[in-house]
Amino acid sequence: MKLLCISLGCDKNLVDTEMMLGLLNRDGYTFTDDEYEADVIVINTCCFIGDAKEESVNTILEMAQRKIDGNCKALIVTGCLAQRYKQEIIDEIPEVDGILGTSTYDEISNVLKKALGGEGSVSCFHELDLLPQTETDRILTTGGHYAFLKIAEGCDKHCTYCIIPTLRGNYRSVPMENLIKEAEKLADKGVKELILVAQETTLYGVDLYGKKSLPELLKKLCRISGIQWIRIQYCYPEEITDELIAVMKEESKICRYLDMPIQHASDRILKRMGRRTSKEQLKDIINKLRNEIPDIALRTTLISGFPGETEEDHEELMEFVDEMEFERLGVFAYSAEEDTPAAEFPDQVPQEIKEDRRDAIMELQQEISLDLSQSMVGKTLEVMIEGKVADENAYVARTYMDGPGVDGMIFVQTGEELMSGDFAKIRVTGAMEYDLIGELEDEFTE
Repeated sequence: MKLLCISLGCDKNLVDTEMMLGLLNRDGYTFTDDEYEADVIVINTCCFIGDAKEESVNTILEMAQRKIDGNCKALIVTGCLAQRYKQEIIDEIPEVDGILGTSTYDEISNVLKKALGGEGSVSCFHELDLLPQTETDRILTTGGHYAFLKIAEGCDKHCTYCIIPTLRGNYRSVPMENLIKEAEKLADKGVKELILVAQETTLYGVDLYGKKSLPELLKKLCRISGIQWIRIQYCYPEEITDELIAVMKEESKICRYLDMPIQHASDRILKRMGRRTSKEQLKDIINKLRNEIPDIALRTTLISGFPGETEEDHEELMEFVDEMEFERLGVFAYSAEEDTPAAEFPDQVPQEIKEDRRDAIMELQQEISLDLSQSMVGKTLEVMIEGKVADENAYVARTYMDGPGVDGMIFVQTGEELMSGDFAKIRVTGAMEYDLIGELEDEFTE
């Protein structure tokens, strides 16, 4: 049977999707990108913010239509939206044949078998203190030269705006031996870049080993032959230790890149968000990282228009962004999510103001980014080739400063034949707001 799998939301969700694809491949399913020819459709959903929820619902409704006018015999919904709105989906979308929660993707084969057997709406949900168990190899959807390695599930932070602990449970680290085994398999398949992800990577191991064990995990991953880059995402600033910084300095395979979501810079708003840092503490950790690792690229995310945010709070955040000059930065307009404390705060900010403030921060960041990009002109960088530009003697690539899908690109002009996953030395010759232009170092001419 032909199966179409649609993965929505974050890269952590994508890992779950790839695990399910591995299980279904084992069971003999073939895969298709055509929703009209698919016998089975699986949608791994997201509902972290309002836009993600809307996208998930619209995708389910669109694929439900394939049950009516297409070839689809079974429609399965998994992931965060399924975890949160199980009964609503069952009641309102009868075309859905099976529903799995966030901790039960390893049951996809059983649920699908029952759904195809005509058992009606089949659901499978476990307690959120469990980790799905599977020995089956993932089917990579990232092109094969990079892969995400999910090192933990859930979160204990309980920020007032965030629904993740409700949907994913408390923090559970994946045992280190399992991660090393998975990383070795990925390397054997040709993966050259590992991107470590979790709701929070910095607390890895506390629940299993009684201490923050990310530095130890990183050292072991660096010993794996074939892996050339290791990228760390989702590091909470208050959990970044001197030991982690030291490992990043010592290990050449670890990209000088850190994804560190801070969300705001006003102490008053940070407190209302339930965050664990103050503005001064954020400055201290940023300055320490840059002093210890001068070429580090810091990525962060912010929330504009959080309940109670005044114009003064917004200006304070703008000043902070201007002063810190983050290499990479994204902003979300606050989304009030039901069942979170912040959604009940009385001083909600109008949508138009939230979006205006978001746009103002991004305009400022665009100026900062352009200045930083222009400062790279003339430098030589190692890049990973991502693919060829159609009908041109040029390739798109990423530097160590750029995570896939979220950061910029460098466009490499060359007549040489390159392959996705190749590494090359590039001389930067031009700069745009978020992207660079360059030439192969050995082809460079003044």
